[in-house]
Amino acid sequence: MRTASPKAPSESNLNTHLANSGLRLTPQRQRVHEVLREKMDHPTADQVFLRAKDKMPEISMATVYNCLDALVQCGLVRQVTLDRGATRYCPNMQDHSHFYCDNCGSVYDILQTISPEEADIKIPRGFRLDNIETNLHGLCPDCAAKAK
Repeated sequence: MRTASPKAPSESNLNTHLANSGLRLTPQRQRVHEVLREKMDHPTADQVFLRAKDKMPEISMATVYNCLDALVQCGLVRQVTLDRGATRYCPNMQDHSHFYCDNCGSVYDILQTISPEEADIKIPRGFRLDNIETNLHGLCPDCAAKAK
């Protein structure tokens, strides 16, 4: 299974990305971004909150949601929605798809090989295709090995 290499900005560029969007770097935004980069496992907001509390016990759930919204707004993080599950967050801004393990619930980045320019997709006149997001479902290597 090919996985996409993360293309998240370093912490030193975090301030620049936020400033370009009219936002300022706060300790809370920095901590939430660190949490996402530490373990690139597409956590939910609840998981981000629990991980952020380890080093920042005073952070609130509302603050985590606000930080995630700010990071999405300025293009540092993308929201990943898989079926009816909770929204997950991904700091990998490279074009890629997601593989969801139907057994354990893990989410993995998969290299995307089809660009909007190469796609043979018939869309209605007047529409413009900018991005293709696909979600693949199946079993991760660990779960597939156990299923044998």
